Amino acid sequence: MEKICVAVRVRPPTPESSSENGSSLWKVDDNRISLYKSLDTPISTASYAFDHVFDERSTNACVYELLTKEIIEAAVEGFNGTAFAYGQTSSGKTFTMTGSETDPGIIRRSVRDVFERIQMISDREFLIRVSYMEIYNEEINDLLAVENQRLQIHEHLERGVFVAGLKEEIVSDAEQILKLLDSGEVNRHFGETNMNVHSSRSHTIFRMVIESRGKENNSSDAIRVSVLNLVDLAGSERIAKTGAGGVRLTEGKYINKSLMILGNVINKLSESAKLRAHIPYRDSKLTRILQPALGGNAKTCIICTIAPEEHHIEESKGTLQFASRAKRITNCAQVNEILTDAALLKRQKLEIEELRMKLQGSHAEVLEQEILKLSNQMLKYELECERLKTQVEEERRKQKEQEQCIKDQQLKIENLKNLVTNSDFKRNQSEDYISLRKIPEGLCNVNDSSDVPGTPCFKSAEHSFVVARSNYAGLSDFSPMVHSFGDMADEDTWTKLNKGFVADLDKLQFTPAVRSQPTPLTTATMESSLEDNKEVEKLKSQIELLTNEKDSLQVKFNEQVVLNNKLMEGISELKQETLHMKAIPKRLFESLAKCKDVYKDVIVTMKSLMSEKESPTGKLLFGATEITTSLLSTLESQFSLILDGQRAGSIVVHPLSDQWETLRVSLKNTTTSLVSETQAKDEFLNCHNKVASLSQSSTYGSILFIFSALLVGYFASLIRALVQ
Repeated sequence: MEKICVAVRVRPPTPESSSENGSSLWKVDDNRISLYKSLDTPISTASYAFDHVFDERSTNACVYELLTKEIIEAAVEGFNGTAFAYGQTSSGKTFTMTGSETDPGIIRRSVRDVFERIQMISDREFLIRVSYMEIYNEEINDLLAVENQRLQIHEHLERGVFVAGLKEEIVSDAEQILKLLDSGEVNRHFGETNMNVHSSRSHTIFRMVIESRGKENNSSDAIRVSVLNLVDLAGSERIAKTGAGGVRLTEGKYINKSLMILGNVINKLSESAKLRAHIPYRDSKLTRILQPALGGNAKTCIICTIAPEEHHIEESKGTLQFASRAKRITNCAQVNEILTDAALLKRQKLEIEELRMKLQGSHAEVLEQEILKLSNQMLKYELECERLKTQVEEERRKQKEQEQCIKDQQLKIENLKNLVTNSDFKRNQSEDYISLRKIPEGLCNVNDSSDVPGTPCFKSAEHSFVVARSNYAGLSDFSPMVHSFGDMADEDTWTKLNKGFVADLDKLQFTPAVRSQPTPLTTATMESSLEDNKEVEKLKSQIELLTNEKDSLQVKFNEQVVLNNKLMEGISELKQETLHMKAIPKRLFESLAKCKDVYKDVIVTMKSLMSEKESPTGKLLFGATEITTSLLSTLESQFSLILDGQRAGSIVVHPLSDQWETLRVSLKNTTTSLVSETQAKDEFLNCHNKVASLSQSSTYGSILFIFSALLVGYFASLIRALVQ
C-alpha cells in the first residue's frame, strides 16, 4: 500500500498582475505553501504541506525529475502508472503536461524516457501501443481517428476498464509517438475566454500500453502488461470571470460537472474504509476511466496548479483542499503479469529448488524427512476424507431414494384410500336406493328372502289403491309427484285406474335393486400396481436411451451428409478438369497439322533457293527435312492413338519408344557427318558473301534445322506429359 504522490505548482504571475500587485501572496517554503496577507503576515488556516511544492521559477524538467520519472520507470517494469494535472482554468495545466519547444512537458519527456529505459533493458523485448482520446461534453472522441466519435466504456475481467473502438497505434520509437501527439492536438477542442486565449475545452487522456517478455525461453516466461495514463484536465471556471456564453457556457458546465464528480470521488476515497460508502465512479466518464488510478492498482501522481493573483485566491484554496484530500488516498500497485501454464510451472519449479537449496544449506535433512512424513500422512488423511465424503454422499443418495420411495408409497396409499371411500359411498347410495323402494301397504311380499318386490294384493282392501289415486282424478293438468320411481306405473295404467278400471296389478313387475359391491383391495393388488410402476419407469428409461441414440445417429447422419456434399463437389471439379485434359490432345493434333503444312511450305521455299542440291549443305538440309517429316508423322500417329483411345474409352499405355529412338539416332548421325565436312563450311562462307538480299542456303538449313528440332521437342514433351 502506498499513498498517491501529490505536488503543487504555482504559475508565474501575468505581466499585468505583477505590475499591479507586486509580489505574490502565496509563499513557498520547502514542501509547504502558505497564504500571506498584504503585510507579509501568514494566515494560519491557509498553510498546506505536500510531497513537492514548485514555485514560479520551477521548470517542466524539474517537475518531471522529482515527480513523474519514478512512475515512468515503474511502468516499464510492469506497474500501471497515471499522472494528471488539476486546477482552475489558466493556471498552467496544459503547459505542465504538454510544454513548449524550449521546455517540453511531462508527456513528451515521458515518451522519450520510456524508450531510453527500454534500450537499457537487454534481456526483454517490448511492444508499445498508444492511443489519444478526449472527453468533450461527456462524449469520448478519438483524437487519432476523427471518425471514431461518441465511444463507449466497457469493463472486462482481464483488460479492466477500456474504451471500445479506440484506435491503438503500434509504435517503435519516440519520434513516431510525438508525430501522433501533434496530429491529435490538431483535433482537440480549444476556445477563447476572458481568462485564457487558448483554453482547453475538453479533458485529454494519452495512454501507452507497454508489453514485455523475456527474450530467452519465451514460452516459459510471464508477459508483463502495464498501462501509463497521462491526463490533461480542463480547468474549472466561474462564468462571472470567464464571460462564457453559448457553446462556451455549455462546455464550462460539462467541465465543472466532471471535475465536481472527481472531487466527490476523491472525498470518498480519502475517508476511512469503515466510513466509506458508495464511490460514484460511474457518474462521470472521466472518473470511470481513471478508476484503476484512484484507489486501485496503479502508481499515481497529481499535479495541482494554482494562479498566484489575489483575485484567484478562492479558486486556489479549493485546489489546495482537493490536493490535501487526494494525499490521503492509498493505492495497491503491483506488477501486472500474464502467466502461461509453462511460465507458472517454471516459476513453481524455481521456488521448489530455492527451498531445497535452503534446506540443504541449513543441514536440515531430518526436517526434510519429517516434512516428507507429514506429507505422506496428509495424503493419507486426504484419501480418508475423500473416502468418507464418498460414503456420506452415498448414504445421502440412499436416504433420498428411501424418502422418495416412502413418498410414493404414501401417495399410493392415499389413492387407495380414496378408492375405498368412493366405493363405500357408492354402496351407501345403493342401500339408500333400496330402502326407498320399500313395499307399500296393501302389497303382499310373497318371497321375503328375495330382493325382488312381491306382487301387490288387493284382497283385504280391494279398491284402496284406486280410491287413493281418484282423489286427483278431477284435476286434468295435475299429476302428483311421487316419492320414488319404483312406485310409478305407466300413464295408460293410471288412466284406466282413474276411470274405474281395475288393472291386474299382478302383471306389474318391479326392477330389483342391484347392489354394487366394491372390489376388495388385497396385498396382491398393491404388489401388482408397484410392479406396473416399475415397468413404466423401465419403459421411460428405455425411451430416453432410444431418444439419445436417435439424436446421436442424426448428428452422425448430418456429418455424413456434409462430407458427402464436399466429396461430390470435389468429384465435379475433377470431372471438369478431366474434360479440359481430354480436349488438349485434339487441339494439339489440329495445331500439329497446321504446323506440318507450314513446314512443307518452308521446305519447298528452301529447296527453290538452293543453288546446288548435291552440296553438303543441301544434303544437310534434305536430311534434316526427312527426319523432321518423320518426326511430325510420328507425332501424328501418337496423337491419333491418343484420340482413338479416348473415343474407345481406353488409355494409351505404351508410347512409340522404338520410333523415337530410331529417329534420334538418325538425326545424330546425319548432323555429325555433315557438319564435320570442311567443304560445307567453305560453301557456307562463300554463300554468305554472294547473296545480300536473300539469306544463304546454309543459313536456311540451320534455321530449318533449329526450327524442326524445337518444334519436334515441344510436341514430344507434350506427348510424354499427356501419356504419363
